[in-house]
Amino acid sequence: MANSASGLAVSDECKVKFQELKARRSFRFIVFKIDDKDMEIKVERLGEPTQGYGDFTDSLPADECRYAIYDLDFTTVENCQKSKIFFFSWSPDTARTRSKMLYASSKDRFRRELDGIQCEIQATDPSEMSLDIVRSRTN
Repeated sequence: MANSASGLAVSDECKVKFQELKARRSFRFIVFKIDDKDMEIKVERLGEPTQGYGDFTDSLPADECRYAIYDLDFTTVENCQKSKIFFFSWSPDTARTRSKMLYASSKDRFRRELDGIQCEIQATDPSEMSLDIVRSRTN
């Protein structure tokens, strides 16, 4: 279905891979890209369950926008093992203005397609999505 704000469609693969991450923990992270030619949001990269947060942040391009999902495992102050699914909107300052506008106008609709997201982080610089910041959002 096309996004009314931006005219973008969301590929079925995006929803299927998100469900696999959520239900079966098949992936640690998913990076999504807007395909300008097809005007569709597609899966760009899947992170293996053994990959860590550094692998995830390294997979985001320094000068292009992306959406991403990360499944964070953490231990609570009560020493309980938990996980939370984070949605990232990555829009670096060095990205093209048109790209930033397209990602911004499509974000809410795309996020609603992925039912089960627990936290959201918008970042324009790697420091805005450091692991310490992400962990602080688990409380």
